[in-house]
Amino acid sequence: MDMTPIRDRMVEHHVTRRGIRDPGVTEAMRTVPREKFVPPGSEEFAYEDAPLSIGEGQTISQPFIVALMLEKANLNAGDRVLEVGTGSGYASALISRIARYVYSIERHEKLARQAKERFEKLGYRNIDVRVGDGSKGWAKAAPFDAIIVSASAPEVPTALKEQLGLGGRLIIPVGRGEGQRLKRLTRTGATAFEEEDLGGVLFVPLIGEDAWTATHPMYTATAPSGCASE
Repeated sequence: MDMTPIRDRMVEHHVTRRGIRDPGVTEAMRTVPREKFVPPGSEEFAYEDAPLSIGEGQTISQPFIVALMLEKANLNAGDRVLEVGTGSGYASALISRIARYVYSIERHEKLARQAKERFEKLGYRNIDVRVGDGSKGWAKAAPFDAIIVSASAPEVPTALKEQLGLGGRLIIPVGRGEGQRLKRLTRTGATAFEEEDLGGVLFVPLIGEDAWTATHPMYTATAPSGCASE
């Protein structure tokens, strides 16, 4: 079945009508087949503006939130981007259609393996995925022009700030539960960052040495992930 009309409708109704104007982001969302990134049997729900479970207690975020995070990251064609929280691989796939190269870290080996398989089938060859602690970033591949974190941290991990290049943008949810805020940090100097609040969101927790622990109460929360809390 050709999903192009449904994909175009998603972009129009759930993305551009809500203020997303970056042509790189909207074109990527019209191109990447989101139905390939949801569990078998969930394809009919792929283009609804809602998060969907992908197993391992993780979700694929609602399309609007993904679009918002990518737009606020100000991605350019020559950028090297770090994504923390590969999940289904959908956001990495979108980034790969805009930026030069994507480095993506996933805590769950099963999800990382599935994402790699999807990239291979779709021919997306500018994405490198590894299993690891996302709160520590990917030091060997740094510095990055942009870092996008798809899980909420108690505060911005120091390693991620340090791995931003000068002028680099870091998009990350910070806080717990319904008190989470989406932040954008822009590196303006060796130790200087400009911080902006982009609004309320709701994400699963970022588990790692410089984030939440797996036994933290927030980790067992059943709230949906990757959605606006407006």
